[in-house]
Amino acid sequence: MSRVGRKAIVVPKEVDLRFDGEVLSVKGPKGELRRSINSKIKLSINSSQISLSISDNSKESKSLFGLFRSLIANMVIGVTDGFKKTLEIIGVGYKVELSGNQLVFNLGYSHPIKYDIPKGIEIQLEQKNKLVLTALDKELLGITAAKIRSFRAPEPYKGKGVKYLEERVRRKAGKTGAKT
Repeated sequence: MSRVGRKAIVVPKEVDLRFDGEVLSVKGPKGELRRSINSKIKLSINSSQISLSISDNSKESKSLFGLFRSLIANMVIGVTDGFKKTLEIIGVGYKVELSGNQLVFNLGYSHPIKYDIPKGIEIQLEQKNKLVLTALDKELLGITAAKIRSFRAPEPYKGKGVKYLEERVRRKAGKTGAKT
């Protein structure tokens, strides 16, 4: 059994929960999130907490137990506080611009990269080299940040590229000339 799955999820008073047997709906001050719950996971919802249990002792049920507890806890946190990731663009001439519902990146390629912002993600530009992504859904936020980072991952010699603000890039020494 999962140690994470056994912990009860504390629900703040401003969060409203609805579970119709398949889909859990969590509504809070920042918005609403919905997620389909696997039939092997049983939920018991009280006014102040959610407890999870499994229907059988199969390996699949045990693996889903902790996963769904974490997913539901992230939904509750998302509708109350939200999630935030900051990306930093490092390099001479590297920049990003916001035009409508699109981000336009200049990352040293021969062409600009245009990226449509997914629904549910809010992006703020700080200077020309910092992006602040905020969302209710932690999973969507992580996927979007990883996609943007993949346009030009930071390279180890000069550190140029798109990186998370808290990310540390391991630097390598450059080549040294042959001594004669």
